[in-house]
Amino acid sequence: MPQGRTDLSSFSNPEYNPGASFLTRGIWHLVSAAFFQSRFPVNGVKVLLLKFFGAKLGKGVVIKPSVNIKSPWLLTVGNYCWIGEHAWIDNLVPVSLGDNCCISQGAMLLTGNHNYKKSTFDLITGEIHLEEGVWIGAKAVVCPGVKCRSHALLTVGSVATSTLEAYSIYQGNPAVKVRERVVVNVNKSDSQS
Repeated sequence: MPQGRTDLSSFSNPEYNPGASFLTRGIWHLVSAAFFQSRFPVNGVKVLLLKFFGAKLGKGVVIKPSVNIKSPWLLTVGNYCWIGEHAWIDNLVPVSLGDNCCISQGAMLLTGNHNYKKSTFDLITGEIHLEEGVWIGAKAVVCPGVKCRSHALLTVGSVATSTLEAYSIYQGNPAVKVRERVVVNVNKSDSQS
């Protein structure tokens, strides 16, 4: 049976809209290299820069050094979220993080892929939504179009290819549910004694 061939010279994605002008994207690229992808340690400056470039950020957001965010104007982050070292938010389309989400070291949120069935290798995109309390473990990957429900946990090195149920722990490639996630509420005054 004859097989087709991929022809990357025919690649075209005219439907894709990066959401910002060429100039804005260019300036962001320079700012990102200097303040985000570097070891620059001052969190408050990074928060202000993200807001300046259109990100919607809640209070208490922590952005560690060496973070790569493709399009801040397509990013919404809730209150008290943590984004760990070497995390990559490859947001060609909107990505949202609910309150109290944790994106651990080296984790990737990937909103783009390619249609491997077409010779033109067309771009495919899908928004990513993490609800409140979601934890994406170190070096884990969230694929395009995935929604992680409230307090779902994706373990170290796992790959989420479909919706993660609330209060569930997922592991593997592709990630499968391995057990329930139990979160014990701790009274802050009790933990300080």
